[in-house]
Amino acid sequence: MSQRNTDVPHAALQAICPLNEVLDRVSGKWAIGVLTLCGAEGVVRFTEFERGIPDISRRMLTLTLRNLERDGLLTRTVHPTVPPKVEYRLTAAAHELTETLSLLTDWAKRHQAYVHTARAEYDAAHV
Repeated sequence: MSQRNTDVPHAALQAICPLNEVLDRVSGKWAIGVLTLCGAEGVVRFTEFERGIPDISRRMLTLTLRNLERDGLLTRTVHPTVPPKVEYRLTAAAHELTETLSLLTDWAKRHQAYVHTARAEYDAAHV
């Protein structure tokens, strides 16, 4: 912790830290894509995630799916076929979260051009 924050009460830190852990998990680049795709499709298979989320590696997708399952946001169903058929669905808590994520992604789409213009102006002024 920096020297400036030494007067923050210990109880306040205890209240904030668990929230940060949850928010970090669900606001990650790949988690938003997984949750949004799963919310839109209902049931999603691993290969559909690979096709639907550009640039994600198989390893990162696997880790993201495991973490979201561990956090109770996805359910994973393995069907006893050859090869195994694995499906992912949102839990009730994740369905509630996707409503908020939808607002966030809609905002990002609407303001994407504005942010790019602001960055270019900032960069030009600070060269």
